[in-house]
Amino acid sequence: MGANRRPFKFPAKLRVPLRLTTGIAVAGLAWQASTKPLSADSSLSSSGEKIKSAFDGVVRSSRAIYAITFIVVDYKYSLRSLPPNSSEYRIKLSEVHLRSARRLLRLCEANKGFYVKAGQFVSSLRQVPKEYTSTLSSLQDQAIPCHFKDIKEVITKNLGKDLSEVFLAFDEQPIAAASIAQVHHGVLKDSKEVAIKVQYPGLEQRMKIDITTMDILSKSVSWIFPDYRFQRMISQFERAMSLELDFIQEANNSERTARNFKKNRIIKIPHVYWDLTTHQVLTMQFCSGHKVDDLDFLKDSGIHPKKVAKALMEVFAEMIFVHGFLHGDPHPGNILVSPEGRHGFSLVLLDHGIYIELDERFRLDYCQLWKALILSDSQKIQHLGERFGVGKYSKYFPVIFTGRTIDSKSALGTLMSNEEKKRLKQELRSLRMEDISSFLESLPDDFLTILRTDGLLRSIVSKLGAPRRVRLLAYARYAVYGLGSQSSINSGSRVTHALSKIRTNVSHIQFRILIEILALLSQIEDMRYSLVSSTRRMLHGVVDFLFETLFFLHS
Repeated sequence: MGANRRPFKFPAKLRVPLRLTTGIAVAGLAWQASTKPLSADSSLSSSGEKIKSAFDGVVRSSRAIYAITFIVVDYKYSLRSLPPNSSEYRIKLSEVHLRSARRLLRLCEANKGFYVKAGQFVSSLRQVPKEYTSTLSSLQDQAIPCHFKDIKEVITKNLGKDLSEVFLAFDEQPIAAASIAQVHHGVLKDSKEVAIKVQYPGLEQRMKIDITTMDILSKSVSWIFPDYRFQRMISQFERAMSLELDFIQEANNSERTARNFKKNRIIKIPHVYWDLTTHQVLTMQFCSGHKVDDLDFLKDSGIHPKKVAKALMEVFAEMIFVHGFLHGDPHPGNILVSPEGRHGFSLVLLDHGIYIELDERFRLDYCQLWKALILSDSQKIQHLGERFGVGKYSKYFPVIFTGRTIDSKSALGTLMSNEEKKRLKQELRSLRMEDISSFLESLPDDFLTILRTDGLLRSIVSKLGAPRRVRLLAYARYAVYGLGSQSSINSGSRVTHALSKIRTNVSHIQFRILIEILALLSQIEDMRYSLVSSTRRMLHGVVDFLFETLFFLHS
């Protein structure tokens, strides 16, 4: 009977009053939170604009509360009286996940702005159900450009000059548009091409209202469903948005990353024009290229997708394990491939608003974790799990990062055996939502950021058709480099730590040799695949030639 239960629907008479009442209540609270003086948002100086913004906030909040209330009731109604460990429960749960994800998608599309950004944020989290990630991933390419009149006003207010005084040419049609800003192409008076990133007007006020709404909703959901705790996710999102709204900080992040990779010839970071950069306007060098996952462009340009995947993974592995300064939003629109460079192509890294600086102790522990993952050192993994504060959940680290169980005998980069999959499925079925929430809450913030970034990178590498070992080898190799940088930093007390250093260096060398052997085996496998493909193409060519010859002789 449970499987035939119809999805819950609100009575039509209650929908409009529910939206208006809850929307006005929440927007009122958000209005109180947002009445403080705005630091950089001078475009909302008039009271008329503030009232318009508040009314817009009521509409967006009404939609949000109606949608979330509907989702909560749907979960409660659809899953009631079903045994959590039953197959019927799992089937019904997947159906509710999908319905709820579609409702969230419609909400994000209707409310735009920070709701689109929130949807993108959720779609990049590997720890949420796949129905949400797959449905909300369509938001990555959705953005409606702002009217040029408003954009021009933001530029002139921030730079204190008219466009004609600064630019020789300025393209009114944006070359890119996102949820908080859009980018225009321009030419300076000295004929240098630039990209001008302009923040949409009124964003600070809108963010305060929207974040307050999301915060109230997350607390309400947690009150109704104690096992579902989203407060930390909302806090992370708010922190990320605050960083992304400050273009001065973005410019600083960009220059720091450029310094970190100054010896790397494959990555390109656009130069910042500081005299034309403010909190709301960022002017930088114009760099041409195509999205990193544009397979047609790569094919036409003669660029091998796997080489791009390898270069991409090495850049981000170096950020994580060596520099400890990580770009937090590597979706395809922020990474371009240019057919120029010493290696036949270069990667152009854009949008440096969201960065995280890893705690040094965490960085070194994370290097050690990857060393333990590669060596299948279960004791070390569990020990590091205690340091990270996740306790018993550390046994899932190998599954999360390498696709192997903690006691797996399979080779690195290969899929789990059927027996391992069966055991893992049985174990995961016993987990409750409370277990998952506890695990996520226990992870350090740095870990959650790495998980999100890694999820985005995995998606790109998969689209490029590169095997899983490309990512694994990049992480393993740079974990070695990261530990090596520790050795060079902590080489002061030669007498006291001499033996310890010798043991560390020997272990380091052994691990590095292992990684290089794995890399060599990977290259041999690639050569074998390439040889087989070439032989197959050659045989096809010979067969076609013989067929055409026989046909010609016969005719």
